[in-house]
Amino acid sequence: MRHFGHVPAAVRADLFHREPAEFTAAAPAATLATALGATLYSPATRLRLAEDIRKQAARGVVSMVLCLEDSISDDEVEAGEANLVRQFADLAAADLARGAAEGEGSGLPLLFVRVREPRQITDLTDRLGETVRLLSGFVLPKFTGPRGRPFLDALRAAERTHGHRLFAMPVLESPDLLHRETRTETLAGIAALTAEHRERILALRLGVTDFCSAYGLRRSPHMTAYDIRIVADVIGDVVNVLGRADGTGFTVTGPVWEYFRSGERMFKPQLRRSPFLEGRAEELRTTLIEHDLDGLLREIELDRANGLLGKTCIHPSHVVPVHALSVVTHEEFSDAEDILRPDRDGGGVLRSAYTNKMNEVKPHRAWAERTLRRAEVFGVAREDIGFVELLTAGLAG
Repeated sequence: MRHFGHVPAAVRADLFHREPAEFTAAAPAATLATALGATLYSPATRLRLAEDIRKQAARGVVSMVLCLEDSISDDEVEAGEANLVRQFADLAAADLARGAAEGEGSGLPLLFVRVREPRQITDLTDRLGETVRLLSGFVLPKFTGPRGRPFLDALRAAERTHGHRLFAMPVLESPDLLHRETRTETLAGIAALTAEHRERILALRLGVTDFCSAYGLRRSPHMTAYDIRIVADVIGDVVNVLGRADGTGFTVTGPVWEYFRSGERMFKPQLRRSPFLEGRAEELRTTLIEHDLDGLLREIELDRANGLLGKTCIHPSHVVPVHALSVVTHEEFSDAEDILRPDRDGGGVLRSAYTNKMNEVKPHRAWAERTLRRAEVFGVAREDIGFVELLTAGLAG
């Protein structure tokens, strides 16, 4: 896998100062957690699921969740499980055929299954048999300390049975986490349990739709999750406890963006014109606004500013914007490298190479380390390349 791997090599060479690195599902957890990017959800009941997975991989998707929970009805669960077993067999057969023909793997994205109950983890891995090798892990819903333990115990049992590494991605969406009077205790329970199973926790996902549901709220396409104060408060507390940069924290991913077609617009577009003034850029700006993706771009920037990385996506049109805004800018890369130079271990303050800011070596060190991890998997843009060019190239393929 490689971010922007669907873009022709010659185009990538023009876009990147340092191209995104290749990685596989066997990469270290820290690499995979950073590389998740736009994690595309799909109902597990789709009859052409294997074909859909291959198609999305060819379009730049590197992580997918096949959902047996909220995206399907209660009476579809059994059929969804059976369909997953069939579709993984299809994917494995295609993988073997491609490997025999080309001497390489299939290039499938990281695949996760969102389950409802702990027993589904051991049951599904048993039914998948040898094809479990295509599975990277499970998404665990409504995760709290008491509720999460049986899921993680089942995951550990499945790993031991099949000799295959499986990750967990807990979803933080319980009302106990939202409500002020139970939030502190709930966060402490989640922190204790995830620390106990640190090697299995790939990332923590935020269930903002469930948070809003508890109060009968729904944000419009012109508002981000951070405009809903009760949601923003929870995100801040989750990052405070579970996203620390001192070695105790985890990757926390951004909330889902629900919209992909526009209705009547009440507010002026949030996407400013200045990055879009050349060539086809104005046309791209119009397209993004028409599909309500200007709000998505704004929310991605706020995710990053608030310590989140990657994003839950429910529509393929969201993938390229998430990835384009995950690429490290040349300026960020320059600052990070300056801060982490070996001769600056003693600290100090220095003017940035772009001469527009001061870099403080000790306070900015954790930021610089995270930036270089992101640079490894998403690449570093050339000095004159911005997100418009990355979006255009990503959309064109």
